[in-house]
Amino acid sequence: MMKVWGIKNCQSVKKALEVLERKNIAYVFIDYKKNPPSAAQIGQWVQQVGIDIVLNVKGKTYRDLQLKDKNLSLDAKIAMMCEYPTLIKRPILEKDEEVYFGFDEQKYEEIL
Repeated sequence: MMKVWGIKNCQSVKKALEVLERKNIAYVFIDYKKNPPSAAQIGQWVQQVGIDIVLNVKGKTYRDLQLKDKNLSLDAKIAMMCEYPTLIKRPILEKDEEVYFGFDEQKYEEIL
C-alpha cells in the first residue's frame, strides 16, 4: 500500500492527496506532526535520495531555528528532523521501494 507522509494543513500535501483521490489510488496517510518518523526512517530516506532532498531548507522551521548559520553534521540534521518534523520536505510519497519528496503534479502523473 502506498504511504503519504505530511501535514494535513499543508497545501502541497492537500494537492498530492487530491491527485491520489482523483485517480482512486488507495494510500495510507501519516501525519508526521502526530506520528513523526524515526531517525532510522529519516536515515533511510536520506540514503535513498540525499539530505538535500529530505531537509526542507525553504521552510519556516528551518529559518526560525536559524539552521543556515549552523554547521550541522548529517547525524545532527537527522536528529533535528526527528525533533522538528516540519524540517522534512513534504509530502513524502512511498510507492513500492521508491520515495518521492515534494509535490509536482507532472511527476505524480508519471509515477502513478
